[in-house]
Amino acid sequence: MRRAIALARSRLGETGDNPSVGCAIVRGGVVLAEAVTAEGGRPHAEEQALVLAGESARNATAYVTLEPCGARNSGAPSCAERLIAAGVARVVVACAGDSSPHASGRGIARLHEAGVAVETGVLAAEAAPLYADYLRRLAEGGPSR
Repeated sequence: MRRAIALARSRLGETGDNPSVGCAIVRGGVVLAEAVTAEGGRPHAEEQALVLAGESARNATAYVTLEPCGARNSGAPSCAERLIAAGVARVVVACAGDSSPHASGRGIARLHEAGVAVETGVLAAEAAPLYADYLRRLAEGGPSR
């Protein structure tokens, strides 16, 4: 998770209205792929990391700094759907409190419904400061991912 947090920190302020999220896909203690939200906010970290990991993502663990989106305003598959389709066995989330209408528990619920193990709150105190401005903007009615 610390690697995912470092990735997210590296792109702060460069992801438009979207939060800077880090994702590391790991199996057997080996990092298979890692990514951070792209400049401008798309693609999301999870979808980039899954492309890099390819078939090796099956039965792996994804470490993500913020709850994966459960829906996309573009109609594209959400990050939760992509993680499920890739066959990821477990998703570890630092901060589950994304109050955007595209997350807000929807991503975690989708993962649970598909039988993916989910653990939240891992290193949350380290990751939370990365999302203070983003969450403030959401609370004030600003844009969301």
